[in-house]
Amino acid sequence: MQISTTPEMWVVQRERRLRIPEIANAAAELTPEIGQQIKDAGLEVAGPWIFIAQNLPKDGETEFDWRICRPVAASGSAVAGLHHLPPVPVASALHEGPLAALFSDGYAPLLAKIAAAGRALTGESRDIYHDWTGPGAERQKIEIQFGLTQ
Repeated sequence: MQISTTPEMWVVQRERRLRIPEIANAAAELTPEIGQQIKDAGLEVAGPWIFIAQNLPKDGETEFDWRICRPVAASGSAVAGLHHLPPVPVASALHEGPLAALFSDGYAPLLAKIAAAGRALTGESRDIYHDWTGPGAERQKIEIQFGLTQ
């Protein structure tokens, strides 16, 4: 577990209220749309895809607020439609393995370490897809971040 502060960034994003099993379809639908918006605006991609959840549930039935974001090299005043992600303190860990093990091998151990350290969560979590090779691939590189209260 690493404790750090995320960098400030500008992103193109879409929001949905959904359940965990619906994330893959929403991402497949929205990534081309975001990519086209970036291209049409003449923006430069400045980082990997980020999924942001607010109060991510522990089950697949409960709906939650979810955002898919792509960082871009621009400021909010330069292009309409950009969203600002301010710096936030986080506890993070890197998951390198199949997506199917993200919760058991990534989220669960990180949450246990956060609890053992006596840190409190804000309710926001982020998955940063540093190396995404497809949903069935054996090796993904996903950084998991949980927002921490000060």
